[in-house]
Amino acid sequence: MKRIITATAMSLMLTTSIYAAEQVKALQTYKYTDAAATSEFLASDLIGMRIYSVEENYDRFSDEYQARADEEKEWDDIGEVDDVILSFDGSVKAVVLGVGGFIGIGEKDIALPMDQLKVVREQDDAESFFLVVNANKDVLTSAEAYENPNRSSEPSEATKMADSNAEGSAASRPMLPRADVEREGYKEAVISELTAEDLQEASVYDANDEDIGEIDQLVISEDGQIQKVVMDIGGFLGIGEKPVAMTFDELQIIREDSGDDLRIYVGATKEQLEALPTYEAAQ
Repeated sequence: MKRIITATAMSLMLTTSIYAAEQVKALQTYKYTDAAATSEFLASDLIGMRIYSVEENYDRFSDEYQARADEEKEWDDIGEVDDVILSFDGSVKAVVLGVGGFIGIGEKDIALPMDQLKVVREQDDAESFFLVVNANKDVLTSAEAYENPNRSSEPSEATKMADSNAEGSAASRPMLPRADVEREGYKEAVISELTAEDLQEASVYDANDEDIGEIDQLVISEDGQIQKVVMDIGGFLGIGEKPVAMTFDELQIIREDSGDDLRIYVGATKEQLEALPTYEAAQ
């Protein structure tokens, strides 16, 4: 009897296993292809990306449009992607943008559906792209802030990495000497009175008045204050152009008494500039 019961149990187990196997379908996995490089991107790619505002001729940003080299410098940098809002079916409902730092309205989060953003590819690099929105200061000021009590207050890993890169490229190294240039008709600029527009793409000079680069971007704190200045240097020094981050304490900024001309000086030597770490920000 014991043997019969065991055999019956074995039969039931085998039958159940076969039935279960018939009910479980094979997984349909997704494979990355070369074509995917220009038609999709990862959610992690969005976190930390800069957001640009373009008012004029915004309709030119079709699916086929490709930005020419450095075209983004003509747009207004208004903030970055802080988070991505997903629905339970896996679709992207909206992206959370931290805006305001560069346009003087005070940092705040707003959430925009993806269909309000344009993804603009770069002409010479199909895998590189920008996020563009049709907005201006008034629109952004009046936009309702995004507030979600369930949203983690902890910064994302991408944000932590960006902060780490920013800190490592300016704060965790010896301070560079500040220039002390006297130029007739110019006086020291008041830092608190400078705007992002004043600094963006301004030329940078060494103590001998040689043009050594230009301002590429500004690192903004949570309260909208400029923390660091990222500049592309080296082209005129023969060391190979690269982005580096410097603090205001390392820069001498003078402004023309009777005009708008702004000149930025560094007191570092060619060797000191060459030794600076390359600034890397999350894209």
